[in-house]
Amino acid sequence: MAKLPLGQSTQYPQQYDPDLLFPIPRADNRKKLGLHDSGALPFVGVDIWNAFEVSWLNPKGKPQIALAEFHVPADSPHMIESKSFKLYLNSLNNARFESEDALRQRLITDISNAAGSPIHTLLTPTDHIAKKGMQEMSGILLDRLDIEVDPLLPADPSLLEVNQDFGPIEQCFVSHLLKSNCPVTGQPDWASIQIRYQGRPILEEGLLRYLIGFRHKGEFHEHCVETIFTDIKRECKPDKLSVYARYTRRGGLDINPFRTDHNSPWPDNIRHARQ
Repeated sequence: MAKLPLGQSTQYPQQYDPDLLFPIPRADNRKKLGLHDSGALPFVGVDIWNAFEVSWLNPKGKPQIALAEFHVPADSPHMIESKSFKLYLNSLNNARFESEDALRQRLITDISNAAGSPIHTLLTPTDHIAKKGMQEMSGILLDRLDIEVDPLLPADPSLLEVNQDFGPIEQCFVSHLLKSNCPVTGQPDWASIQIRYQGRPILEEGLLRYLIGFRHKGEFHEHCVETIFTDIKRECKPDKLSVYARYTRRGGLDINPFRTDHNSPWPDNIRHARQ
């Protein structure tokens, strides 16, 4: 991790450089969760990235701009460190491409190489994004609960309990109180989270206290979502589970990890009010 760009003084690149992308092995954190390379993962999913500061030059040297969407599969060997992703995108600012499709193919090649698996990307003119508007996550809002909580306590999986007196139900919870911190710089990362499951009813107060416990956790976005998924799966034993978090952007990028254990369609790449 010696070359990790996080927390270091940065000289922004003036020329295209795909080597700026810094891959982080997913296996390191998954071992902490009891997930090992030799066994099948208990989930599938995707990390949806949105980039709001993408620019390049056309063959005449005229700057072009667009918003970019990247889908990195959760089973890729590596995730991409976010600051290195930003530096890489900035290295495109003075690079000339014959067409928008040529840029898109270059993005696919470079990011797929760093992730170790094929990724998908979409470039969209900024005026098209404006027409989409915003949409909030649907579900029962946990934040409505008037609970007393010690915000300094870490996330405790033992808070996750189910009501044994009821049979399986289908339910969806939403909270806007998820916060964690960059494990290197300590900068805060804010998110809204949606939890869909089928199983015995999960007790709401315990779930909200558990989520609030991430406020002082130093972990990457993707790791937080996988921790939440595996803790709920182990403690509550739902028949089906999906966890989707949408983080607010930092440095022109937002990261939105999704994990599920069943044949659930990938979520829409919506933007909510804080994004």
